[in-house]
Amino acid sequence: MSYEQEPVEATVSELKPQMKNVNISFKVIEAGEAREVTSRQDGQTHRVLDAVVGDSTGTVMIPLWDDAIESVKVGSTYRLENGYTGLYQGHLRLNIGRYGKISEAEAAIETVASDNDMSAAEHERPERRRYGGRGGGYGYGGNRDRDSEGGYGSRGGGYSRGGSGGGGRYSGGRGGSRGGGRGGGRRGYD
Repeated sequence: MSYEQEPVEATVSELKPQMKNVNISFKVIEAGEAREVTSRQDGQTHRVLDAVVGDSTGTVMIPLWDDAIESVKVGSTYRLENGYTGLYQGHLRLNIGRYGKISEAEAAIETVASDNDMSAAEHERPERRRYGGRGGGYGYGGNRDRDSEGGYGSRGGGYSRGGSGGGGRYSGGRGGSRGGGRGGGRRGYD
């Protein structure tokens, strides 16, 4: 089974959060001042500037990093292949990314619909999927959110071993917590 998405040919107005493998042509309308930022991943200093790009359907912000800053000029038209979209402070951004490739477009874009700013609207950040880690099996797990039943030492399960609150190997009495819940604890060790 392949997890790669087919390339999506898009216009600016068709962009939505969390699109991957986006191919799009755009004209650079304006570019901000380059600033230096320190990466949380590698601790190195990088240069970044935010540019406004668009086509006949609308405009969107795109951050340009390091070498891409010099390769893009205001007023020119470019083609982005294998880009992606994301949210920055709740606003849509088009990103080049590690695997994206930007090059000069064959056909110039003359007219840009600057009245349709796709980055102006505020979007809700979609909830992230949770993969593995907690719950099920023999390890300390389960749903340990404080808002849910089964928080730390609560009646619903707490430190139970065996999934999402209660029923684990060391559960006893009500709730299956390790000494914190009512009637719980490891029977025979009290």
